[in-house]
Amino acid sequence: MSVVFSPDGKTLAAGTWDRTIGLWEAATGKHLRKLEGHTANVSSVAFTPDGKSLVSGSWDHTVRLWDMSTGKERIKLEGHRDAVRCVAVAADGRSLASASSDATVLIWNLP
Repeated sequence: MSVVFSPDGKTLAAGTWDRTIGLWEAATGKHLRKLEGHTANVSSVAFTPDGKSLVSGSWDHTVRLWDMSTGKERIKLEGHRDAVRCVAVAADGRSLASASSDATVLIWNLP
């Protein structure tokens, strides 16, 4: 449903219909890992500018922040009443925006 390259271009992340995020080595196509935690389709993915975290938005109404070194979920953000369709991380990496089918855009501070 959504794909993004890491800032260094070495990793490709894809949000999928099977409620997971797939990570691949961009140069070879080698599958690196699958991030699991969402309970519905993952509609949007975005890396933080430093590439250390990945943000995902899902039809489960949540936004999640993932640690790229461990593959573990760091934060689960809730506030939308419908599917999260798009996520974007600010250039300074200190905030992110999420847009939902409920006609809202939420701005979140990142740790």
